[in-house]
Amino acid sequence: MKQVFILLEKSLLGAPIQFKWQKAQGNYIAVTGADHAVKIFDRHGLKKNEISLQGPCVAMDWDVDGDTLAIIAEKSTCIYLWDGNTNKTSQLDSGMRDQMSFLLWSKVGALLAIGTVKGNLFIYNHQTSRKIPILGKHTKRITCGCWSSENLLALGSEDKIITVSNQEGDTIKQVLLKTELSDMQFSMMRSENRAITTENTISVVVGKKNLFLFNVNCPENSIDLGFQQHYGNVVCYHWFGDGYIMIGFSHGYVVVISTHFQEIGQETFQIRDHKDNLTNIAISQSLNKAASCGDSCIKIHDLSELKEMYAIINLDDENKGLGCMSWTDDGQLLAVATQRGSLHVFLTKLPVLGDTFSTRIAYLTSLLEVTVTNPVEGELPVTVSVEVEPTFIAVGLFHLAVGMNNRAWFYALGDTGVKKLKDMEYLGTVVSMSLNSDYAAVLFEGKVQLHMIESEILDGQEERETRLFPATVDEYRILCHTLTGDFLIYGTDAGVIHYFYIEDWQHVNEYRHTVSVRRIFPDPNGTRLAFIDDKSSGFLYCPVIDTVYEIPNFPPTIKCILWENWSMDKGVFVAYDDDKAYTYVFHKDTIEGSKVILAGGTKVPFSHKPLLLYNGELTCQTQSGKINNIFLSTHGFLNNCTDSKSSELRHILMQTLMLKRSILSFAGFSEAWEVCKLLNETSAWNELGSACLHHMEVEFATRVYRTIRNVGMVMSLEQIKGIEDHNLLAGHLAMFTNDFNLAQDLYLASSCPAAALEMRRDLQHWDSALQLAKCLAPDQISFLSKEYAIQLEFTGDYVNALAHYEKGITGNNKYQEHDEACQAGVAQMSIRMGDIRRGVNQAIKHPSRLLKKDCGAILESMKQFSEAAQLYEKGQYYDKAASVYIRCKNWAKVGELLPHVSSPKVHLQYAKSKEADGRYKEAVVAYKNAKQWDNVIRIYLDHLGNPEKAVSVVRETQSLEGAKMVARFFLQLGDYGSAIQFLVMSKCNNEAFTLAQQHNQMELYADIIGSEDTTNEDYQSIALYFEGEKKHFSAGKFFLLCGQYARALKHFLKCSNTEDNTAIEMAIDTVGQANDESLTNQLIDHLMGESDGMPKDAKYLFRLYMALKQYREAAQTAIIIAREEQSAGNYRNAHDVLFSMYAELRNQKIKIPSEMATNLMILHSYILVKIHVKRGDHLKGARMLIRVSNNISKFPSHIVPILTSTVIECHRAGLKNSAFSFAAMLMRPEYRNKIDIKYRKKIEAMVRRPDTSETEETTTPCPFCEFLLPECELLCPGCKNNLPYCIVTRCEIMKLEET
Repeated sequence: MKQVFILLEKSLLGAPIQFKWQKAQGNYIAVTGADHAVKIFDRHGLKKNEISLQGPCVAMDWDVDGDTLAIIAEKSTCIYLWDGNTNKTSQLDSGMRDQMSFLLWSKVGALLAIGTVKGNLFIYNHQTSRKIPILGKHTKRITCGCWSSENLLALGSEDKIITVSNQEGDTIKQVLLKTELSDMQFSMMRSENRAITTENTISVVVGKKNLFLFNVNCPENSIDLGFQQHYGNVVCYHWFGDGYIMIGFSHGYVVVISTHFQEIGQETFQIRDHKDNLTNIAISQSLNKAASCGDSCIKIHDLSELKEMYAIINLDDENKGLGCMSWTDDGQLLAVATQRGSLHVFLTKLPVLGDTFSTRIAYLTSLLEVTVTNPVEGELPVTVSVEVEPTFIAVGLFHLAVGMNNRAWFYALGDTGVKKLKDMEYLGTVVSMSLNSDYAAVLFEGKVQLHMIESEILDGQEERETRLFPATVDEYRILCHTLTGDFLIYGTDAGVIHYFYIEDWQHVNEYRHTVSVRRIFPDPNGTRLAFIDDKSSGFLYCPVIDTVYEIPNFPPTIKCILWENWSMDKGVFVAYDDDKAYTYVFHKDTIEGSKVILAGGTKVPFSHKPLLLYNGELTCQTQSGKINNIFLSTHGFLNNCTDSKSSELRHILMQTLMLKRSILSFAGFSEAWEVCKLLNETSAWNELGSACLHHMEVEFATRVYRTIRNVGMVMSLEQIKGIEDHNLLAGHLAMFTNDFNLAQDLYLASSCPAAALEMRRDLQHWDSALQLAKCLAPDQISFLSKEYAIQLEFTGDYVNALAHYEKGITGNNKYQEHDEACQAGVAQMSIRMGDIRRGVNQAIKHPSRLLKKDCGAILESMKQFSEAAQLYEKGQYYDKAASVYIRCKNWAKVGELLPHVSSPKVHLQYAKSKEADGRYKEAVVAYKNAKQWDNVIRIYLDHLGNPEKAVSVVRETQSLEGAKMVARFFLQLGDYGSAIQFLVMSKCNNEAFTLAQQHNQMELYADIIGSEDTTNEDYQSIALYFEGEKKHFSAGKFFLLCGQYARALKHFLKCSNTEDNTAIEMAIDTVGQANDESLTNQLIDHLMGESDGMPKDAKYLFRLYMALKQYREAAQTAIIIAREEQSAGNYRNAHDVLFSMYAELRNQKIKIPSEMATNLMILHSYILVKIHVKRGDHLKGARMLIRVSNNISKFPSHIVPILTSTVIECHRAGLKNSAFSFAAMLMRPEYRNKIDIKYRKKIEAMVRRPDTSETEETTTPCPFCEFLLPECELLCPGCKNNLPYCIVTRCEIMKLEET
């Protein structure tokens, strides 16, 4: 709080100090001390007058208008009256002889009440000079009183009585209390009846402890309120708000109580403002503040939030303490008296006066001080002391103007300081003033005077020095005006906005509005103008294109509009009232055209007046004479968003898109782009892309959609990038944003209106497309009608669909396919509309099979079966036709169509009908076509008596039900075998078993079921039957099938000799499957003859080992068997045993015994001899025989024949030496006589005349070590490996031949 002035004790001659502020205006303060004088000072501390009294001042008061000050003093019966308008003092004789003790002016009139020490009352009407003396109102000194708003006078006296009188002095009511009275006030206490608005309650302090509330209308409802003892005495109190009382106590407490009916006397707030003592409290309703003083300080609270301390004023020099305190009615000044006799006056509320030019601000910082600053450019504040307390301020580029009434003072703002230029008087009281660099424009009494601030007019340009608008009297009244750098702009009561161009000194533009223009606000360049009309509506006017846009959601309480001064946000402006600032944005280029939108609202703190808007920051002037900055809620993106939550980021993104901050970027920075990167959500990027499309920023939109990989949108935007037609481009963008109606309007206004038709066609908006085609493309109506008809047909609107199909027929052979589609639609819609004859004829004539099918389906759904079947038949849909003919019982037609029908269902229906008619042969054919085999079998058996056919069908189809029927047929004939066979086929195994058991056909049943996929239970039943019949082989066989291996083996071993071989084979299989050691041992004992003393053939032991997969034992057994077979001369059997064992060992990856491999090789060579000899390859035959003869001991039964053959084949092959060697062997005594007579002489001749010549055997490399050896040699001398050999030639295989 700033101190305005101080009156020291020297000028007031000591305590106690009394003072009274002038009511209403607050321009004067009357102060008195102990010097028998009342001094009157103005609000700046300058003494205006001094009134001398006969004694100390007892009381003084200003009238309700603040025009007259009334004073009473001791030792005087006169009343002193000082007129503030004339500065003159007069005296009024009261006519009372006793000393006056009380004085008070009425709240609403010119009535003055004076009370005396003896209880008498004097009422004076200052307006009529009427005096009313009332003697004996009280019996003792009148100490306090108050007037009501209805001019009732309440008085309190030392006689402890409260009297209520009317303005004539008549006592209306009175009440007696117990202790002395002080500080009486009239007010309104809230009751249940909220409609009562009169002052119905007198409050008075009783005994300095209690507060008594006396209800004038209902005295019995009066209330005496007591307070806590530690509060101390009641010092003073004030009513405020809606029935609340603030009370100050001597111990420093401030308490607020409620007088509402429900909570009367309840404390709603309590605080100890001062530690030692409290001397006074004061409330300013206009400022909404409360102040308490004590302990050498003043504490100020905001009434809307009492808990928070608004300000503290310390008066450390006042060590004796403070006294009374009071505010002016407007709350601007607060005066406090001290105990040592001084008076301090503080400035608590300044007139909120300020003005801006561009980013320069001038505002009132004290009553006689103006500060000029430029916070954007960082200029230091300049303080200008002014001569008067101004009522208006104006600032320009180089000047400052202040003034009041009809006078203004001009100051030059230079680099060297502030210089006063001049003062000017105008022809009327100045309403407002505006400055630019050279001129001042002043509005007064409906006129504007434009004049130069500093006269530097050249010769011949005197008319440019000043001009008055309007030029003629009573032409119109100017209600508002402003100056820009180039224009004077003003609005009139006729609703006309005039633009006066200063450079050319003439009007250049005007706009006529429907009602008066109350306020105008141009942007910094003057190219856009916001204005408020007489209906409190807001508009934006663009003089360049002479267009007006209404400002949406414009509150009627708006006081002023500020334009954004940041160059990158030219379209942003703020409209504000007392509570809120609303941010608006003018979007010049959008797909919807230019428009104004409301971006949001920001709460304006109490008593803040916005002066400047720059980049979302609102600079406001406060009542304390300071400036404060607040950020608009719509510009939250200007803060650091990195740590913001997702929900906050989405809100910020919405703000940036509204303000178009994504596109109008500064220094490469794009707020919306950065927010989207932080969010990293596809939806956010899509919102940004949509905003770019809305603002026709194609390049930026392409960049956005490319970021989210929206290929389709990027390609679409690339295609329209070069379009120069604004409406066409906007139409495309509107279409991309799904605003198709807007897109159509834009297309139609463009150079390519056909685009609207194309869009509607692509969207399948056929109704709109047809309307457009009538004007834009009449030749397309037929095609559009067809498409529209298809859509109408789909939605069920057949009437309109038929009409559009008919419209779609062109009759032009060029469009034959199109016409056929329309004719098909006509046919279908005709049928649906009930015109069946027309529809059927159209469908029959039409070449399309599909149409006939569709129309047939429609007719079928309408139960028009005859026509439907006819169309199906014409369309060659024979199955459908036959089905529908069946529904209408037209069997003749069904029969005709039957050769073409493939549907089993149709054949079945036809077969049933023929069977019902007794035509069984035709029924059988139809059942066959329907693949109803059970019915076919049934007809053959029951009606045609052809069981052979029935049996054939059953065997072919494997029909279970059919098999049952055949079984029953044979059973009736007594053919139990056939019956059993078909019962098994029909899965009726139990019935078949019973039948077989009854008729001794179990062997047949067993044979049949053995070849079927049968359950173990069935096999077991058969096995048990054969077990009972002592048929061991059959019992064992079926026990084996059902997995009962022990019982199976037992029966196999019991078989007779006739079944022995087969039984032993089955026993071996049983043991192999059982894999049970005990069963194996049991079978081995049987084979070895342990049980019956008769050993079995070794081949069974070999097969057992094979079944048990004991391949090593099987191999040893195989060698033994082969050796026995060789000895017996059964070389083929020996070879087969060894070869099968060899292959099995190879498969099991078991090493082949060398003896087995050698024996197999020799036997195989022996078997190959005949093959080579028959083929005439005697050399290979000879080589094989040589190999066999070298191991002749393994062929004891045929030694001589083999050696004889070897000699002969060697001789034929030219192996004379080998032939000689083996011939010599034959000449041994044991062999010589056994030689065949045919060959004996020849062999003897070979021995007698030997020929030792022999062909060299071809050599081949060993596949393991590359050692060269004869090709028929199978053991390599080099590496000792057995060599692989060819199964045909029995020669070794070379490495390259291996596979």
